[in-house]
Amino acid sequence: MLSKKEISRYERHLLLPEIGISGQEKLKGASVLMIGAGGLGCPALLYLAAAGVGRIGIVDDDIVEQSNLQRQILYNDSDIAKSKVELTKKKLQQQNPEIQIDAFNERLATSNAIRLISNYDIILDGTDNFPTRYLLNDACFLLKKTLVSGSIFKFEGQVSVFDFRKNHSPTYRCLFPTPPSAAQAPDCSEIGVIGVLPGIIGSLMALETIKLITNTGIVESGRLLLFNALSLAFQTLEFEYNPESLKLMPMNIEEFEKQDYDYFCKANSENFSSNEISSEELSELLRSNEKIQILDVREVYEEPEVGALKDLNIPLWKLEESTHKISIDKKVVVICKTGVRSRKAIELLQTKFNMNNLLNLRGGVTEWLRMENETVNNGNEKEA
Repeated sequence: MLSKKEISRYERHLLLPEIGISGQEKLKGASVLMIGAGGLGCPALLYLAAAGVGRIGIVDDDIVEQSNLQRQILYNDSDIAKSKVELTKKKLQQQNPEIQIDAFNERLATSNAIRLISNYDIILDGTDNFPTRYLLNDACFLLKKTLVSGSIFKFEGQVSVFDFRKNHSPTYRCLFPTPPSAAQAPDCSEIGVIGVLPGIIGSLMALETIKLITNTGIVESGRLLLFNALSLAFQTLEFEYNPESLKLMPMNIEEFEKQDYDYFCKANSENFSSNEISSEELSELLRSNEKIQILDVREVYEEPEVGALKDLNIPLWKLEESTHKISIDKKVVVICKTGVRSRKAIELLQTKFNMNNLLNLRGGVTEWLRMENETVNNGNEKEA
């Protein structure tokens, strides 16, 4: 039953014959779990809370960073370095005190997925990596949960629904049997994203969720909605259930919890071979007498600058026109923020320019700085 306050709050829903009192009561009785409180999670959560979904769970172990503020609309400058889920819980509760908000400050993994997902009706995937997407698909399939999936890339977005309550419902693996390589699908921290895009896609995810709960309209099950922000064009692709996809999925919870989704995505996405070097190995190489070249494919404004790795800077998008600057007679270590763009650069230089003297810095500048900080801390401990 709706209270007088709830009837007033949701008046515009109640005026819609497709929703009405019964639909709003369904929303009140529903539970939704959002995986990720980032660009997609923020708008989806805002609209689901405003719509009156009775119980909303949020899973994320991240903190707010300054670079999030361009698109993650729940946060502001005063939130930097604070827990996303705790902030989100507080702000959604202020937005709608009539609903229950559960905050899980943890990273989704095979060890906790079943526990977290079991208690909710609909799962929303707002993550930015393929291992978690395959993990969520398999967990929802085993638990017969409905999965609403969204993804963004630069100026493009996708939305689909996987309704595992129904037999022979198409799965994420039917749509994407094989993960793309990291070079083919870098995340927004490496390739960028227009700030408005996650708002559009996250809102569509919330819309599909509301339609599922109220049994209104046609949801994107067996269909992939594609959106291009540059042309403002929508396109829908249909795909079917493929029984072959089940052969790649765990058949029970015990099998699921033994899966290594990071390995699965890496092992199935090696479309080209690239030699890698660790931060420790690069440090040893720099101390040796061997001449090497460091090629930084980050943008010129990106920080931090790393003195030991300061050599040649050519942003990835300028690489083809600047290959004459790259050495062909000594080792070239290619670096970026996390090792994704550098891998893409190596793929380009290998395939188009036949360069075979390239090494990818595994983990990029981020891992290099982590190693340096550990070295400094260990040195201080020994002195103490």
